[in-house]
Amino acid sequence: MPNTEPDYRPSYRAAAIAAVLVFVLYLVTLSPSTAMWDTSEYISAAYVLGLPHPPGNPLFVLIGRLFAVLPLGSLSVAVKINMLAALTSAVAAGMWFLVAERVLVSWLPERWQRIAGGALATLVGATSFTVWNQSVVNEKVYTVSLMGLAIVSWLTVRWCDDPEGPAADRILVLIAYLLGLGNANHMMGLLAAPAVVVAVLVRRPDTLVRWKFLAVLAAVFFLGNTPFLTQPIRALHHPPINEGEPTTWSAFWYNFNRGQYGKPSVFDRQAPFITGQLGMYWLYFKWQWLRDAGERYGFWQSLMAVAYMALGLLGGWVHWKRDRKSFWYLGTFMFTLTLLLIWYLNFKYGYSQCTAMGNPPGVPCEVRDRDYFFIVSFSAWGVWVALGLVWVWGYLAALVGSEGVKRGKDYFTIATRNGWLAASPMLLVAFVPLAMNWTAASRAGQTDTRDFAHDLLDSVEPYGILVTVGDNDTFPLWYAQEVEGIRKDVVIANTSLLNTDWYVRQLIERPVYPYDSLAGPAIYRGHAWPKPNGSPLHLTIDGANALPPSVEITQPELFKAGSLTATIRPQILARADVVVLRMIRDSWPERPVYFSRTAGGYPEDLGLESHLLTQGLARKLLPEEPVPGKDTVAVPGQGMLDVKTSAWLWDHDFQAPASLARRTMWVDRASVGIPYLYLASGVTLADAEQAASGNDKDASHILAQVQAIANATGLQGLFTPPTEPPVPLQSESNTTKLLDTAKPKTKPTKP
Repeated sequence: MPNTEPDYRPSYRAAAIAAVLVFVLYLVTLSPSTAMWDTSEYISAAYVLGLPHPPGNPLFVLIGRLFAVLPLGSLSVAVKINMLAALTSAVAAGMWFLVAERVLVSWLPERWQRIAGGALATLVGATSFTVWNQSVVNEKVYTVSLMGLAIVSWLTVRWCDDPEGPAADRILVLIAYLLGLGNANHMMGLLAAPAVVVAVLVRRPDTLVRWKFLAVLAAVFFLGNTPFLTQPIRALHHPPINEGEPTTWSAFWYNFNRGQYGKPSVFDRQAPFITGQLGMYWLYFKWQWLRDAGERYGFWQSLMAVAYMALGLLGGWVHWKRDRKSFWYLGTFMFTLTLLLIWYLNFKYGYSQCTAMGNPPGVPCEVRDRDYFFIVSFSAWGVWVALGLVWVWGYLAALVGSEGVKRGKDYFTIATRNGWLAASPMLLVAFVPLAMNWTAASRAGQTDTRDFAHDLLDSVEPYGILVTVGDNDTFPLWYAQEVEGIRKDVVIANTSLLNTDWYVRQLIERPVYPYDSLAGPAIYRGHAWPKPNGSPLHLTIDGANALPPSVEITQPELFKAGSLTATIRPQILARADVVVLRMIRDSWPERPVYFSRTAGGYPEDLGLESHLLTQGLARKLLPEEPVPGKDTVAVPGQGMLDVKTSAWLWDHDFQAPASLARRTMWVDRASVGIPYLYLASGVTLADAEQAASGNDKDASHILAQVQAIANATGLQGLFTPPTEPPVPLQSESNTTKLLDTAKPKTKPTKP
């Protein structure tokens, strides 16, 4: 009978191999460019050493800048920063390997068994959909948080083994510093703190009354937060991306506390906790193991989710029974990552939840799915799933053959090696996420977001002003301009940000970048494009600060700019509306003004709909109402279309139709409006060309591309007839006086 004593030596080499294999998987499925939502913002902010949206994530910006300038041959900035996401997530996978292996020491005598358990934890956690999908493109800063929390978890588990040992206090000091650094990346970095406190309370409670030591922990935690000190310094240097502009204490504190989001109290629930918020988590949990199945095989997706939930809960129970020392930490950590985090985040109904309910009126819904907030939960869950799998594996192995072992004074009956090998096929269940998430999680070859930004910018004539409304029609443009240098002559005016004073100030101070005619579309050549002399807003900084937050229009009012006359219907104009009208008054027609076609009905709200002419992916503001002609056609519900310019852009300049046709799935339904824009544009353009020439062949190539996009993205059947634009009113106006209220008393500031 063998006498087997516990071997607590960590298998660092095996963990490193596991992490490298995960890193290779992520590199194979890595995005070669930017992507939707915050990806472009964060890549651009890291590249220019700027400030993304509050709280600004200074640690990520510093690390991202380092990766952006690494001398890695011809690799693009986007690829290098995407590699940061892959690397940090792979390191986290290695940490979970070590945690799982350490827990298994208490009940598995042979190292190869424990290494197998660690490998299972790595495999399951790293290939869960959200973890994988977020690790192959730097959409958020959360993979850096994931790495930090995984390292803290490993250190805490090691501390729990010997809380009074010679290295115990040093480990706690390191943990406190990492928690501070984690907070400098994102508040998510603090999620391990409650579990660390519980572990200390259980394993060495006298630590909490050692005041001098607690002071040391507080000091190193503050030291970890010092990357925040770079923000006011960098903001004073006016980087191209300078959100919040925290150059004063009040602005810094407002940014730090994320004041602009105005989240309600956690006691004011935005959705029912059980059916709404727990239901959202369960939906996202189902995605983790069988995402490629989508909604077509919902039963199998649910069945696999139940299986992985059961395995994880079994693993948690086994953890409690076999290694209670580390359970106090990991059990509390799992509770924090799930129930406590769901309660704290206090989300509305999830985007996909609302879609499944038919988007009922009056139900508060998130604008996109928020599964990424639970990335650490899904990654760490792999540890407990691995423990559950190993327990089932051992149970089945013991049915095949068992033997007695002696550990100290105790005797155990365990499965034989042949039994373990015979039962090993059941471990194939751990490979299900790898096989069934590949299509949805992979971003290999996806360049369509970058290409969309290129196409939208090229839809605007040189030195134009482009009005956008949201993240997905703004952040990719920032990336295109700041990282790849595409059409920096175009001024981007985002209406969401125009409601802030700092963004208006930055718009005034923005340099006038020269237009490179050789790099721009050939259709704009052969024409003189005078470079504007100054800002698109003829306002001083004081004048911009004096703009009212909103203005009420109580009766139809005329707006005049040069030969343009439009009627604004009664409404409350936000500051953004006032700024847009001021830009038209101050800069048009010297600078052409365009509205992104992603803006929906926004131009109509300002009474400008009858003066817009669609060119490519944007609508140009004209002094007179466009009339149908040889190259201009009226599209029911969409206004007037410049067929010649749009067709030339589609055939000779646009890049996204080809890249969209290479897609294999459009998994993020909240951003479906971007590929849909190409589907609608292609069909409309094909119909217009056919009507103009009477020949189906003129439109066939466009329709073929549209069909390819629809097939590749799975968006067939999404078309709905647009509504007719409202008929503008005509009457006297005081809007001109409104726009004059913030007129500068001196010449406008020049960059």
